[in-house]
This record gives sequence, C-alpha cells and structure tokens, in this order.
Amino acid sequence: MIDAAYILAAFIGGLAAMAVRLPPLVGFLAGGFALNWLGYTLTPTLSTVADIGVTLLLFTIGLKLNVRTLLRTEVWGSASLHMIGSSLLFFLILGLLKWLGLSLLEEAGWQVLLLLGFALSFSSTVFVIKVLDKRSETQSAYGRLAIGLLIMQDVFAVVFITASTGELPSPWAIMLLLLIPLAPMLYHLLDRLGHGEMQMLFGMLLALVLGYGLFELVGLKGDLGALIIGMLLAPHPAAQTLARSMFNLKELLLVGFFLSIGFTSVPDWEMAFLALLLVVLLPLKSLLYQWVFMRFPMRHRTSLLATLTLTNYSEFGLIVGALAVSTGWIAPEWLVVLSLAVALSFAFSAALNAVSEGLYRRMEARLPPPRHIDMPSGERAIELGDAEAVVLGMGRIGRSVYQRLRKEYGLRVLGIDNNPKTVKELGERGMNLLEGDAVDSDFWDKILMSSDVQMVVLAMPHHAGNLFALQQLRNRHFKGRITAVVEYPEEIKPIRELGAHAVFHVYDEAGRALADSAAEAAGVDSMTRQMG
Repeated sequence: MIDAAYILAAFIGGLAAMAVRLPPLVGFLAGGFALNWLGYTLTPTLSTVADIGVTLLLFTIGLKLNVRTLLRTEVWGSASLHMIGSSLLFFLILGLLKWLGLSLLEEAGWQVLLLLGFALSFSSTVFVIKVLDKRSETQSAYGRLAIGLLIMQDVFAVVFITASTGELPSPWAIMLLLLIPLAPMLYHLLDRLGHGEMQMLFGMLLALVLGYGLFELVGLKGDLGALIIGMLLAPHPAAQTLARSMFNLKELLLVGFFLSIGFTSVPDWEMAFLALLLVVLLPLKSLLYQWVFMRFPMRHRTSLLATLTLTNYSEFGLIVGALAVSTGWIAPEWLVVLSLAVALSFAFSAALNAVSEGLYRRMEARLPPPRHIDMPSGERAIELGDAEAVVLGMGRIGRSVYQRLRKEYGLRVLGIDNNPKTVKELGERGMNLLEGDAVDSDFWDKILMSSDVQMVVLAMPHHAGNLFALQQLRNRHFKGRITAVVEYPEEIKPIRELGAHAVFHVYDEAGRALADSAAEAAGVDSMTRQMG
C-alpha cells in the first residue's frame, strides 16, 4: 500500500502549483522533495506505479505516431546533430568548472566529463509529451518534430546502455521482427473487444506484457518495447480510441513518476548551487536546438516552439548517473545534482512553455528568413479557397458539424485539423480538408483572408485551443458568426466573454436532443405547445 502522506503531498503540491498558474506536475516534483526532506523513502509500490505510468505514456504516444515521422531528415538529422553538439558543449562547461576548482569535479577525468555532458544533452520524453498532451498538440507540426526527436534520443539511450554495461541483447531479440506480421492479428482482436473495460485491459496487456515484458526478456529497454507496440497498432482506426480510454489511468500513474524524482537524496548547498547553475545554462541548450532546427526547411514557429518544449533535462540523466555511480566513475553526490537539476528544469520549462506563443511573436521578426526548399506540407501556407464555413477540429463532433452544414444547409465547408492522418483519411472520403494548427498564430494570418466565410465552428477537443482560436478571430476583426463547443459548464463563460455568438455544451445539448426524441417517439407534446 502507498502511505497516505504520498497522496496528500502530491495533492497539496499540485494544488499549490495550480494556484500560481504552473502545471500540477511541478507541484508533484516539489511534493517528492518535501517527502524526502521529512524522512520518507521511495517505496517499491511507488516505484512500480511510476514505471507503469511511464510505460503507458510511451505506449499511448506510439498509438498516435506515424513511423514515417522518424524517417524525415529534420528529425533524425537534428537529433544526431544536437546530441553531438550538446554533449560537447556541456563537456566544455564542466571542464571549465573543474578548472575553477569545483570540488565535485576535482577527481573527474575527461571521460567522466563527457559522460555527464551526454546525460545533460537529453530532453525529457515524459515531461514533453505530457505538456503536448495537455495542450492537445501532439499532432501539431512542432509537436511531431519534438516527439520524433525524443524517440531518436531514446534509441541513442538504448545503444548507450547496451554498450556501457557490456550486455548485448539476447540472440532471441531478432525474433521481435515477428511482431510485424503479428500486427493484423492484434487489429482483429482489437476490433472484437468493443469500447469497454476489455479494450483498456487489452491496452495494458500490449504495453506491459507484449511490449515492456517481452523486450526486457531479450535484453532490450522495456519502455522502448511499449512504444514500438503502440506504433505497430497506430494504423488501426481504433488506436485513437484506445489512447483516449487509457488517458486518465496514465495521467494518474504518472503522478508517481514525478513524485519519485524527489527521492534521490536531500541536496546540500553546493549540490543545490550546481543544479541551479545547470538550469541557468539551459538557454545554451535551447540556442543549440534552435540553430540545429534552422539547418532544415521549416517555419520559425515550428522550430522555436519545438525548442522551447525541449528546453529541459531528462530523467535519462538519472539513469546515466546511476550507472556511472555503480561503476565508480563519479561520486554519488552527482546523482543528487542531476536529480535536482531535472526537477528544476521541469519547473523552468513549464513556466517557459506557458508563454511560448508570446515569445515566438516577439522573436519572429528578429530571426532570418526560413528555408523554403522542400518545405513539408504541414509547413506551407494555407489556401482557404471558396469556403463559406470553416470547422476547426475534425474529431467526431467536427465531422458531424461538417456533414450537417454541407448536406442540410448546402454550404461550402472547409475542415481544418492538425493530424495529417485524419486529413488523409477524411480527404479520401471526399471531404474538403486541410492540415493546419489552429493554435498556431501564423495559421490565422492566412486562414481568414476570404470574405466568403460566413461562420467558424470551434470543435477542437482542447478548451484552451478553442479560446486561443476565438481570440485570434477577434484580433483579426472577423465579421462572421462564431460557434464554440465546450465540455464543462465552467467553460461557457470565458467563451462567451470573448464574443462567441453561440456556445454548444456537449452533454447539455445532447441531453435536450435525446429528451426531445424520446418525447416525440412517445407522442408527448412539449409544455409550450400544450399551453398554446
């Protein structure tokens, strides 16, 4: 069992973080350090919860990932360039600190400095994907770039761990290739399970047994196995539904991961100073990301927002640190420094990403013109055409809106979605769709330039995205009518205050429609009609 103090610390920490407008995960990190300071230790149960949370996170990301993303030059090329450049950068910085007399580095040789530089070059897969998930931006141009780069870093991590331990994968690892022809059988089974508890249980089976367990059995990283199993299942139409069904469970278990980071050790003043110094040096890592991204054809918004999202240290640094301590390469105190640096970088990155769009707007004019040669389709300018209605967000609600406006009202409708897979599938059904990111301020400079547009329907799943889109419409003095979808009652007021002409509360309106249908089927007249 988990002690009640762990749950209480997580809740109080998350509540305090929300009070100062930081993501709750920053409070979870603080809660872990507070528990450590009070004398609590990392229990096997909490450690297991944390591991399962990370595994499910990578599995659900695999469900949303197009493997072709990893084959793009800007993904594997930028990951390789940044890994080399960042490792050398921190190698030089740590070498300078050693020369200045830092006691924690006085016994460190160049191999140790390079190892620490390598550990600090990684960005956190767990943190970045959680931030993107919260914004519903995993399928945006910059989200796909960041996730692709992180997966490449995970591949580098597996290679490093294998090489440093001297333990090669089992010869049986080659048999994992049989998972590819096994995929159709998994598709068939997923089709038969429906949408209830069996679907979620099947997801747990795939992630923890077929993914994590099988890969660990043959000497490979279990988390990587969960990711790959998710990628194998991604082409199936029910993959997105499976990811949504596991969302809340994954989020809850990840609380254990963020709590566990604080249990490495209680730092002294020198360790805390060095960790803080590493966080102060994070902008250098960011500049290197931005420089690398600018070597490839992409818009400035994509490169800059991906850079800001990746501005943190990784939990992989703790794995490298633990490995180096176990082999006697570095002092145990370094594990404390790395742990604290990772936690502080999460807090710094959370605050930075909260203002990322504003930073981009300020810096855009100062950046050199982007390269337009072979610009990816998701990065090109959007042509509106002759659309009379625009639907932003082509999920289940957005698709129904699109069909109704076109068939019942005869309007020329344009659907916009940031998921290229959705755009392709619906386009093949004859829908008029374009790939675009409605939380991209550049998108709005192009999308509403036509006077033909009479209405815009905001049907995105993320409330903050709908608010942002509505604000952009108002800033550009859109003359047409705006309707927005909300999921919770408290979201209605902010939408109305920004000027939406109509607000559709999903559950309320669905309940009214269901009641009307039931009354009509039963031959019952409404009170209004009876009184008339």
